[in-house]
Amino acid sequence: MGRAVRGRFAPSPSGRMHMGNLWSCLLAWLAARSAGGEMVLRLEDLDPDRCRPEYCSQIMRDLEWLGLDWDGQPVYQSQRREIYREAFRKLEEQGLIYPCFCTRAERLAASAPHRSDGATVYDGRCSRLTAEEREGLFRQRRPAWRVRVRPEEISFSDLLQGTYGENLARDCGDFILRRSDGVFAYQLAVVADDAAMGVTQVVRGSDLLSSAPRQLWLQEQLGLPHPEYGHLPLLLSHDGRRLAKRDRDLELGRLQEEHTAPELVGRLACAAGLIDRPQAITPRELISLFSWEKLPQKDFVWI
Repeated sequence: MGRAVRGRFAPSPSGRMHMGNLWSCLLAWLAARSAGGEMVLRLEDLDPDRCRPEYCSQIMRDLEWLGLDWDGQPVYQSQRREIYREAFRKLEEQGLIYPCFCTRAERLAASAPHRSDGATVYDGRCSRLTAEEREGLFRQRRPAWRVRVRPEEISFSDLLQGTYGENLARDCGDFILRRSDGVFAYQLAVVADDAAMGVTQVVRGSDLLSSAPRQLWLQEQLGLPHPEYGHLPLLLSHDGRRLAKRDRDLELGRLQEEHTAPELVGRLACAAGLIDRPQAITPRELISLFSWEKLPQKDFVWI
């Protein structure tokens, strides 16, 4: 018998949710509930420059308005820094952490666009500094902290995208785990939290597909269990852009002026292939209709 499914919502409270967020939230919820599983809510509010308490409250109201519930109390990443410190210390004890003194411009200059999506791969120059050079740089600036990866292939079977893998040294490079301002990076916080919260299934947008090998590798180094991953196709705007909060694309506040919650859920369900035509329906009515086999695999324009 397989382990019980425990999924999660993990929104970043940096603004109002938009249609792309609703798409991921609905399908993550349906994936867990259709398997008789639980759903937990984690508010990823680590970045003090972007996240606001009022956005946390708004996200919870919006989820409830849509008919998406969760189990237990909401978890706030801003209150869990000791968990991240402990994970960081474990990696440090293995000799995998080193300080990076590069500015943003220097990081870009020290990188090469190896990946097909144009993302740059850091060349590890700060890992080759001598002790004396590091000491001198410590007196000049606060470093970020990177984890040293090895040239090994990390692959997994995605619930929707099939087999996906990366050679971390070639396709990713040593990545940042803690910023120079002390804020822990997304990759470390997510891995530590998913394990601590007992998450067994991660359903999110395919823009995060390339994060999965890094997270699987960190789980391995920390001795943590591997959740299963399902990366959803993205909703695109009419000009082919990924929907984003900064563009206020199809923001929920605007959508609420024109649609009821069942109407929005019905449009998303139709796009997901769960119903034949857009019609008012609640998330609970969709539970028995959910199937991974019905979901589209390619990004599509939201009309």
